[in-house]
Amino acid sequence: MAETPMICGPANGAMSAPDTEASPTLDASSNLPMDVPFTAAVARREGVSRTRLALLCRLGLLRQPIRRVYLATQVPDSLLVRAQCMALVMPDDCVIVDRHAGWLHGAEMTLAPGEHLNVLPLQLFRPSGHGRLRNDLTVSGERNLVPSDVTEVFGLPVSTIVRTAWDLGRVRSRQRSIAGIDQMMRLEGFPRDEFLAGIERFRGQRWVTNLRTFGPLATGKAESPGESALLLGWHDAGLPEPTPQVEFWEEGRLIARCDVGNEELGYMTEYLGFEWHSSDAQLSSDASRRAYVEGRGNVVDEFTKDDVFGQRRNLESLLVKGSRLASIERERRRILLL
Repeated sequence: MAETPMICGPANGAMSAPDTEASPTLDASSNLPMDVPFTAAVARREGVSRTRLALLCRLGLLRQPIRRVYLATQVPDSLLVRAQCMALVMPDDCVIVDRHAGWLHGAEMTLAPGEHLNVLPLQLFRPSGHGRLRNDLTVSGERNLVPSDVTEVFGLPVSTIVRTAWDLGRVRSRQRSIAGIDQMMRLEGFPRDEFLAGIERFRGQRWVTNLRTFGPLATGKAESPGESALLLGWHDAGLPEPTPQVEFWEEGRLIARCDVGNEELGYMTEYLGFEWHSSDAQLSSDASRRAYVEGRGNVVDEFTKDDVFGQRRNLESLLVKGSRLASIERERRRILLL
């Protein structure tokens, strides 16, 4: 007989009346932890089989932030919960590094695209000479970590903010390099001077050229990897100096803001990530903002992930074309005012 899920309701675990305002949640009679993550071994000790766990996951009553780690769906996401999940699977002698270190420090957009929905294997490294982990839960290896490179976040060993920024900047992808640095720079108190001064420590290491190039270029003002990639595209296209987060004020009130632009050129660009630019309300807001900015004498271009990250990306050529149109439009308006 198939096992029935346990839904919040009467103490005997019976199905409660449907609630149109809230999703069903586990009843305490499930014998499962209700407020902290747990493993299948914990569930098994409480008499809950893997089959039942899988069923509860399919029904949305449990979620798996990390493979083999379970959490009641009603528990809200937080850095503490994420740290608790990691603590269940990481060995004592490892250090959390790279994008998962950034994630724990609070730079959530250092995660891979979509990883907030499905966490990829944890990036756990050991100091040089200690060997790598070999299991399907981790991406592991050895790294030249010194004591000053490691701190604690919620009791877990994590690479420091500045070491994480150095590591995220040393990747093959140019867009990922500048985006990782940008996201770390957004953290309060980021030691920019220490970061820039320490770049040469990694001389001769893989992809250090990207770190050298994009470390000084990153501003920490880009709110998403897409915006960082837009900034990089401006530089690659040889356009006049871009300004991230161009603001438009009226009577002391912020009316609109564009991701990257140049006010003298009269050219503004927006990155339309699906999560924040897909609903009818979001698209209506985008249209109103664009109309206002264009009404101030600017040309506004909008780009999607296919323009910026896709296999057929053509961001630089589109930026050059848009900037030329902006120059023509600005000259036309100048002549009309004569």
